[in-house]
Amino acid sequence: MFYIFIAALSGVSTVISRIINANLSTKIGMYQSTFYNFLTGLLFSILTLLFSKESFSDCLPILTAIPITAYLGGLVGVASISISNFVAPKISAFYMALLIFVGQLFIGIIIDYFTLDILSIGKVVGGIIVVIGLSYNLMLDKKSSTN
Repeated sequence: MFYIFIAALSGVSTVISRIINANLSTKIGMYQSTFYNFLTGLLFSILTLLFSKESFSDCLPILTAIPITAYLGGLVGVASISISNFVAPKISAFYMALLIFVGQLFIGIIIDYFTLDILSIGKVVGGIIVVIGLSYNLMLDKKSSTN
C-alpha cells in the first residue's frame, strides 16, 4: 500500500511541477525558468550529497566509469523542460500528463531496443492504444468546443 501511495504522490508531483514550471515560464520566460529549474535541482542534489553518508571521493571512480553518452541526459532534460514550459500553458494538465506518459513509454521502448535488443510488442501496442485514445479524446474536445 505504501508503494502505491508513493507512486500516486510521484504522479501528482509531476503534474504540479509542470504547472508551476509553465506559470514560471509565462512570467519570466522559457529559458530563464528552465535555468532556475535546473539550478534548483542542482542545489538539492548537492544538499542530498552533503547529507548522505557517501563522500564525493567515493563517487569519483563511479563517475569516470560511466559512458560519456550517459551525461547527455542533462541536455535531454533541458530540451524536455523547455518544450514542456512552452507547451504546458497551451494544453490542459490532463493532456500534458498523457503526452509525457506516451513520450516516456516510446522513448523507453526505443532505448530498450537499441541497448538490449528487446522489442516489447505489448508495450508498443499499449502505447498505440493510448495514442489512439488520446487522439479520439482530442477530436471530441475540439468538436464540442466548436459547437
